[in-house]
Amino acid sequence: MRLGINLGYWGLGMDADNIAVAQEADRLGYAVCWAAEAYGSDAATVLSYVAAKTERIDVGSAIFQIPARTPAMTAMTAATLDTLSGGRFRLGLGVSGPQVSEGWYGVKFDKPLARTREYVEIIRKAMSRERLVHEGAHWTLPLPGGPGKPIKLTVHPVREQIPLYIAAIGPRNLELTGEIADGWLGIFFSPEHAAMSLDPLTAGRAKAGRTLDGFDLCPTVNLAVGEDIKAGVDALRSYAALYIGGMGSKEKNFYNQLTRRMGYEQAADEIQEKYLARDYAGAAAAVPHDLIDATSLIGDTARIADRMQAYADAGVTTLTLAPSGFTLDERILALRTGVEALERAGLA
Repeated sequence: MRLGINLGYWGLGMDADNIAVAQEADRLGYAVCWAAEAYGSDAATVLSYVAAKTERIDVGSAIFQIPARTPAMTAMTAATLDTLSGGRFRLGLGVSGPQVSEGWYGVKFDKPLARTREYVEIIRKAMSRERLVHEGAHWTLPLPGGPGKPIKLTVHPVREQIPLYIAAIGPRNLELTGEIADGWLGIFFSPEHAAMSLDPLTAGRAKAGRTLDGFDLCPTVNLAVGEDIKAGVDALRSYAALYIGGMGSKEKNFYNQLTRRMGYEQAADEIQEKYLARDYAGAAAAVPHDLIDATSLIGDTARIADRMQAYADAGVTTLTLAPSGFTLDERILALRTGVEALERAGLA
């Protein structure tokens, strides 16, 4: 099992530290450094900067938002980043959510599965450097009846195929991910509930005549290092409450729905109700201790190593860490602890 690091969103006051974290992860042998985007910093610019400041570690988008770019633009960006980084780019995609898609990008959040499938088809065709022709429900290239003509990508990526990941939570999106992607970006993944994600991913791979062999299972997990387990859990409460309570609308919050499928229906209701009422402290307090502990790495090196073994046993191939803490020293300590725990578990 390999390790990754997730820098999250840029522009939150820790930008210089983020570069230091990426460089330390590079030195320690981490496999990939991911950056995210929502409606602040874009991930492509951040990743180009990280790639310029590192030597070996892959850089990946977790995620590029599908409504933010046309598929051809995403192919251009992926090819450019792969070239600039010397073949170190990984392309992670996701549909975002209705509030961001429609409120920020002005793109209707409808038929996300069909849109994702078409989007990936166009990207793969464009990056293969064949002339781009596509006729679908969401995109037609070239546009009919006009001056457009089939064009092919002029940039030559370093690799023949740039690894393509999809962030997926729901069963149908997970199945699609298994069918059309090279890897999966997960969140709030618990080894004890692995079948919720792996069964539909496996079904999708079977549709494509494949198995999970060679498919990168890559969940992001929060990491809190320390002897006090309760303090580690408490440090992650606000993060969990934001996603379960506030990411999306009351009717369409994928993280809330995931929490319900894991058996925390009552807690999911309470967290969302309090968060949407702007009782953020109450929402954080309502997140069950066991839910955070099951979906995070919390404790000393030995305890974290035990949990890493559970993730590996569940089939995870790249475990991406999101270290808690706001100081550079805390984040560097977490990075080093991750490597020590991986070695202790015999997984390095």
